[in-house]
Amino acid sequence: MENTCPLNYGLEIFGDRWSLLVIRDIAFWGKKTYGEFLSSNERPATNILAGRLARLEKNGFIVKRTDEKDKRKEIYSLTEKGLDLIPMLMEIGAWSAKYDPRQPEEFKQFVTMVRADQQRLTAHFIDKVRNGGAIFADAVGRQSTDS
Repeated sequence: MENTCPLNYGLEIFGDRWSLLVIRDIAFWGKKTYGEFLSSNERPATNILAGRLARLEKNGFIVKRTDEKDKRKEIYSLTEKGLDLIPMLMEIGAWSAKYDPRQPEEFKQFVTMVRADQQRLTAHFIDKVRNGGAIFADAVGRQSTDS
């Protein structure tokens, strides 16, 4: 008998830690290149990262294109399917802010703000990422990197 549980389907397609962290890095921090993903705090192994990027691309969550300025670099961005994961990532973050005592106060304040007007802010964040921005990049003064 085939498993038709929607939660199982989601976990089969993107449910490992590394896939969700790549999507987080694109949406929340504006990372776009292999080198930027590799420099994440979680420090993914190169073989794991390469595999997750290929899997996310194959399953239609991200697209890869050649950088117009540097033809040796590939730029990754979220598809509409990938953008649809932003509300879920925000919910996981909200759950973590509630139960993980290590979460910084700034994140707890962000979650409170989002919860106050979740529908409008989620739509705003998705639009921002769709147009090449990132949820937190402007807030933390992320500088463009060429890695």
